[in-house]
Parts: sequence; C-alpha cells; structure tokens
Amino acid sequence: MTTALTIAGSDSGGGAGIQADLKTFAACRVFGLTAVTAVTAQNSLGVQALHAVPADIVAAQIRAVASDFGVRAAKTGMLVDAATVEAVAACVDELRLPNLVVDPVLAATSGERLLAGGAVAKVRTELLRRARVVTPNRAEAELLTGRPIASLAEARDAARRLHDLGAEAVIVKGGHLPGADAVDILFDGRDLLELRSPRIATRHGHGTGCTFGAALAAGLALGRPLPAAARAAKHYVEQALRHALPLGRGPGPLDHFWRE
Repeated sequence: MTTALTIAGSDSGGGAGIQADLKTFAACRVFGLTAVTAVTAQNSLGVQALHAVPADIVAAQIRAVASDFGVRAAKTGMLVDAATVEAVAACVDELRLPNLVVDPVLAATSGERLLAGGAVAKVRTELLRRARVVTPNRAEAELLTGRPIASLAEARDAARRLHDLGAEAVIVKGGHLPGADAVDILFDGRDLLELRSPRIATRHGHGTGCTFGAALAAGLALGRPLPAAARAAKHYVEQALRHALPLGRGPGPLDHFWRE
C-alpha cells in the first residue's frame, strides 16, 4: 500500500491536525505515517493548551518511519517554532522526501497562534523552496507575501509571489475570499488554474485546511499529476463539508468518511 507522512500537531478534539490527516489518508486509501510536532488540549471551542515536541524528537520520528516504511508524499501542518521548521527542512533533504505539501498553519480558526513569529521567516526561506506545493489560505498567503488579498486578482498575484520564493507550485485557497464559489488558485510556474466549487453554508468546518492538504498529499502519493490531485482533494473536501458533523458546542468537524 502507498504511504504518506503527516508532520503536524495533535488535535485532541479529533477534527484537525494529525487526526484529520490520518482519517483523510485512510479515506483516500493511503497508509498514514506520523511525526507529531505538538500536543494540544483543544475542542470545538478552541485551543486551551499546547505542548511542543522537541525538534530533535520530531526529526527522529521522521527518520524512523521513512527508513522503514518509505514515504511517497509528506505533508506539514503545525510546526510550532523555528527549530522544528529547520529540523523538518533538514529531514526533507537528508531523506529525499518526495511530494512535500506545505500547509503553512499559522493560527487556529478560533484565533490561537500556532506558529511562533520567528518561525514564519524560516517557513518562507527554508520550507517553501523544498515544497512540491504550498497551500496557504488567505491569511497565510498575506503573511508570507506581506500583501493584502481581497480579490481573485490579488490571490493570483500572491500565488506568483510565493512561487518566486521557491515553491514548485502554489495553491492559494479561496475559502476566505468573497463570492458564491470557493475558488482556489493553482500556479505551477507556467499555468494558472482556477479550481472552483460551490461555497458550502455551514459553520462546521473545523480542520478544512488540514484535510485539503492531506487529500492533496494522498493524491500525489498515488501518482496523480498535481492538477488532478488538487481537483480530487477539492472535491473530497467539498463533500466532507456537505456531510459535516455538528459535534461539540463550537464549529464541528468534517465527515472524513462520507464515501463509506
């Protein structure tokens, strides 16, 4: 069976992070491997506490699974601090991890900061140039480029700027942009594609970004070309949102097994 590795934090509420990634990998028929970067105490209302895993232990987890199982694609989520970003970048080079999907998680949907300020520069300089594709949402793309994004035209410009920083390809997610459709901008240095889906009216979208990145990594692990993997990931997330679960007192999680 094809393998994919998620390097991310644990969400005790099960809707995002490592838990969402593993559910997505399983739903996409990919065997999931993990390197946990942090343990959080959180639920649908937000993050109550966070404990970072030391960077050397994160690296040890990556080396352990890659040396035994092999990795066909890897996906990063919450990386916490600059030391962890540097450790992950070094492992990507050392182990020649293919198909790296960088989801530059900066903050939880509820507002808690999940990446230390100094680590943002490390993501920009160390991780983007190693990425097969980087998948920021609007706020993340704004922070990484230093420019506001309020329209599709500005999202296209951001995709080009992020590509100039070294990423092989960029998907600027459009879930936080206005419009009847959620439009993602995919730029691979040559072609610029718009990936459209109807905007789903639901408050239950916890873990949407993690799920998209994991589904994209699964598609790349299975050997799909990037545009096909991106379209499949977008469709998967759209349907998972349509079947979202009203669990907890805040925004609930997606239904990762809507196809079952």
